[in-house]
Amino acid sequence: MNRILAISDIHGELELFEELLMAANYDAAQDQLFLLGDYIDRGPASSGVLNLVSELRAMGARVLLGNHEAIMLKACRSGHLKPWNHWVGLCGGDATLASYGYQVADFEEAIRNNTLPAFIQTLPKLEEHLQLIETLEIYIELEDAIFVHGGVVPGVALAETDPMQLLWIREEFHTGYQGDKTVVFGHTPTYRLHQNPTNYNVYFGENHIIGIDGGAVFGGQLHALEWPSRQIISVDKKKPTSDE
Repeated sequence: MNRILAISDIHGELELFEELLMAANYDAAQDQLFLLGDYIDRGPASSGVLNLVSELRAMGARVLLGNHEAIMLKACRSGHLKPWNHWVGLCGGDATLASYGYQVADFEEAIRNNTLPAFIQTLPKLEEHLQLIETLEIYIELEDAIFVHGGVVPGVALAETDPMQLLWIREEFHTGYQGDKTVVFGHTPTYRLHQNPTNYNVYFGENHIIGIDGGAVFGGQLHALEWPSRQIISVDKKKPTSDE
């Protein structure tokens, strides 16, 4: 393998994802691809992103779970109204459903009848993607680096950490991590790490952390981090242009 490429927080931006793979000259026979989660929600083509993620994994990519996939899974599998409303109302799940050709209203009868999980199992592509999500990894640990969606809990061994913490953790990890291995993560848009609302660049923390969520779905960038060289390949979200 020539290099590792790490990408995170695609959030339904299929065209950007495809553009980034081309810009990085990704070659499945030569490169190891690590995808760090949050493939869905908010953007226009979550279903298409998951199709591509599935194809890439079949070619050897390692694919991690993000907190948005965990939210989707809980919403669709639990049958409970609260996680469903949380997903479709607050987390961009309505955009994900639209990418399959559905509206939130299409699920109201199943919710009223307490048959939501069974109903979803009759929707082939959505069910296929939920089964994919159920098989995703939580983290990847190498000799010199850890790749994870949210971060790690300072002072706690990975194997002893609640997986949900690895998906959701933010400030405690950003400021408290002091490990020797570099942690490459997504989840927190880098403008928040830079404390600058216009800075979507990859964040290189002094405490061996590298944040690569460029906030693409918010108009920022989608990044690929090359490891171990730490080189960055980025594509920008195109801003709409008005006719002159």
